[in-house]
Amino acid sequence: MIFYYIGEYILLLKKVFRKPEKWKIYWKEVLHEMSEVGVGSLGLIVIISTFIGAVMTMQIAFQLVSDLIPSSVIGQINRDSNILELGPTISALVLMGKVGSAISSQIGSMRVTEQIDALEIMGINAAGYLILPKVIAGVIMVPALVTVAIFCALVGGLFGGALSGAVSMADYIDGIRSGFNGFTVSVAMVKAMVFGFIITTVPAYKGFYVRGGALEVGQAGTKAVVIGCIAILVFDYIITALML
Repeated sequence: MIFYYIGEYILLLKKVFRKPEKWKIYWKEVLHEMSEVGVGSLGLIVIISTFIGAVMTMQIAFQLVSDLIPSSVIGQINRDSNILELGPTISALVLMGKVGSAISSQIGSMRVTEQIDALEIMGINAAGYLILPKVIAGVIMVPALVTVAIFCALVGGLFGGALSGAVSMADYIDGIRSGFNGFTVSVAMVKAMVFGFIITTVPAYKGFYVRGGALEVGQAGTKAVVIGCIAILVFDYIITALML
């Protein structure tokens, strides 16, 4: 049965990326979705990332108890951990819960109220009109949110370590600046783009093919979040294995 759903998902993507009827209408929808996905999730990402960075600094300092290890290593480990893993993955999982459930509920409600059928009767590519702007917004805005998340995590680690006494600000900043490899940022951005695609397409697929009423729409949203989170973790492993 899994191959049936994978095939149905691929066929939906084929409809989504069909040439649009009018780019002007799609462009307006893209800007709206960018605001919904990006600006609407900014506060949540900032709060979560800041506290994750602060907690990570204290936990790393707790583990590094040897006098032979310089305190600047704390900032270095926190930096690489947030860039490569915590920033992209935690942000994606949070966005899947927030954005993914909203997308699935929105499209699922349109399906059960026959609004999608009405669009198709009028000759409009419903899949492209409803889903393509969300995909473009996700691929653009999720990397932007991940960048903000990484920055907030590093700042949170700076103040968290200083306030707790785990590491001084000077040692932490020295650790962040030493031994930096720019390729880690490239890996994070690739992950963010792939995660943005998953966050928008998987819930849209579950919502687009929902059948029934309000109960089924809610169940589709729950399944979309679960499947999307699993897909994010699977592709997180695949990208890490291929690029590192």
